[in-house]
Amino acid sequence: MRSYLIVANQTLTSRSLTDAIEARLADGPVRTHVVVPLSPVGGRLTWDEAASRDAAKARLDEVLGRLRDMGAEADGEIGDRDPVMAVRDALRGRDVDEVIVSTLPRGLSRWLGEDVPSRLRDSVPVPVTLVTQEDTA
Repeated sequence: MRSYLIVANQTLTSRSLTDAIEARLADGPVRTHVVVPLSPVGGRLTWDEAASRDAAKARLDEVLGRLRDMGAEADGEIGDRDPVMAVRDALRGRDVDEVIVSTLPRGLSRWLGEDVPSRLRDSVPVPVTLVTQEDTA
């Protein structure tokens, strides 16, 4: 069974990520582990960690249900605010075949601005695939 680590936040329920998972399911059974990096809810200068954790947990629970409905084995966690650290932490003691990074489109994505996909490729021993949400604006 192929195993995937998915790191996403605002795009957890995007059509692009769903399509990427469906393509992998077409090749056989899939095990997924979803990491939702903790991100601030509220203002940029101050934020409530508990509210941020609750929002991340709600998004995580929703995507895990969707993945299971699609036929994938699914579990997950809330990770470090830095998506690279969140992935590295999640990979400890876990073998995966690929890391899938799901982001907002260029111009809206903080992760693309911070070059998260390249930083991940340099720091993890498995292929990293970027899935970008279609710009619907």
